Amino acid sequence: MPSRGVVILFAVACGAAVANVYFSQPLLVTMGHDLGMSPALVGSVVTLTHVGYGLGLFFLVPLGDVADRRRLIVAQLLLLVVALAVVAAAHTAAILLAGLAATGLLAVVTQTLVAFAASLAPPAGRGRVVGLVTSGVVIGILLARTASGLMADLAGWRSVYLASASLTALLALVLYRVLPRYSDIPPATLPYGQLLRSTLTLFARERLLQLRALFGLLIFAAFSTLWSSVALPLSEAPYFWSHSAIGALGLIGAVGALAATAAGRLNDRGLSRQTTGIALALLSASWLALAFTRSSLWALVVGVILLDLAVQAVHVTNQTLIYALHPDAGSRLIGGYMVFYSIGSATGAIAATSLYTVAGWGAVCALGAAFSCLGLVLWAFTRHSTPPPAARATSRSEAQSFSSNGE
Repeated sequence: MPSRGVVILFAVACGAAVANVYFSQPLLVTMGHDLGMSPALVGSVVTLTHVGYGLGLFFLVPLGDVADRRRLIVAQLLLLVVALAVVAAAHTAAILLAGLAATGLLAVVTQTLVAFAASLAPPAGRGRVVGLVTSGVVIGILLARTASGLMADLAGWRSVYLASASLTALLALVLYRVLPRYSDIPPATLPYGQLLRSTLTLFARERLLQLRALFGLLIFAAFSTLWSSVALPLSEAPYFWSHSAIGALGLIGAVGALAATAAGRLNDRGLSRQTTGIALALLSASWLALAFTRSSLWALVVGVILLDLAVQAVHVTNQTLIYALHPDAGSRLIGGYMVFYSIGSATGAIAATSLYTVAGWGAVCALGAAFSCLGLVLWAFTRHSTPPPAARATSRSEAQSFSSNGE
């Protein structure tokens, strides 16, 4: 079992890495003015970063199953430093976009860290470790916009990426010295092409993985529905909040994200089914409070906390259960699952912002509630088909056969 200090280091590294995907969102206008970019080109900044992240989930994260994870993590972090430096020094739109695409691609080191942390934990404590590490991921996502907005106001948008490059370099050095050199689970011996194909094979044969990936898609569609559009009503009457004030809302969301650790403990006690059902019910209920955002800030605060708490509880449960299927294929499992996270996030963001312009905040809340209730209905119809712990233990015993056959 890794020490608490090492687990916290994993969480910090995950949060710092994933934040790079979201730093640009409050900076788009400033970047566009500085580099003379058209509005359409400015809009592609976020898209390219997320496209890079999605490609990294499929093409880079599975390498954690065949390579020394410690060296892989340090190498990706050092390459991420280079990409961040390119962004900070960019003087043309082409260089900026290339640097941000590379930043998104390499930021998937977050998922390699999650898989590594899970591999170091014994089965009885894996949920707690995954929960704590995941709380770092969520806090990094929620606070990235706040931090980048404040730093840009103080020292310009380039300072955000210079600071991140410095922090990433420091983390690479610390992780190189602290991370264990060996894991109890030996790396698989698969050619790269076969490694990628085996990710698809895992999805084809594991019903639990398919189900949990669907849960991931729906909860992150709901999550993105809120966080991609909540700035719109808050910047209008009756609030007229500044960008900094809206960004500070992420601090409230971070409170709910701390529930990830509690969810991990519940999973370790064999309560994954109940945790998922209660969390999805809370997620659905959160939209009732959020619907009153225009008339009550307290309703907004309650809704944000409930939503983030519920999303992280399901997310931690998903990761804990799917990793247990094949620990020696942990990077492939988590990387493949996170592809569905990306699809859900993109779907929620596009749908919410488009819907707000034509139908307002009430319609956005109805959309978020629809994603959430669909997840709850899916859980209700499938809750008795989730494999019990004994079945997962059997699956673990077959993991070596899976990798050696290269399926």
